[in-house]
Amino acid sequence: MKKTTATFVLALGVLGAAAPALAQYTGPTPAAAAQAGTPAAAPYTGPSSVPVMTVKQLLETGKDDQHVRLQGRIVSHDGGKNYTFADDSGRMPVEISAKHFPPGQPVSAEQRVELVGEVDKDMRKMEFEVDQVRLIP
Repeated sequence: MKKTTATFVLALGVLGAAAPALAQYTGPTPAAAAQAGTPAAAPYTGPSSVPVMTVKQLLETGKDDQHVRLQGRIVSHDGGKNYTFADDSGRMPVEISAKHFPPGQPVSAEQRVELVGEVDKDMRKMEFEVDQVRLIP
């Protein structure tokens, strides 16, 4: 048994030495790029198949795990990651992590935005978890 194990280990060592190494990413990390003054990759800004909905439509017909875009204003910060979003049809609570806001661009209650995210719906409540905040000029 020991001879078989030793042969197997030796064979792995030989194969490992002869086999090409797996490719690894060697470029800068986003944190390193930021420290070096290099901007991180910009988010995609082209067309999207994710539907634009109003708050009213989302509250009435939204389904769990549905991807949606909302256009309107973030009207208040309610603590932590909790905000209130409003459009012409109504208001709803949304959850936005600080990392999802556009870097270096303040967002006021008057600034029109597009929120891209996912519906989290259960028997008692519906939340909208934001993956990206885009400024609308």
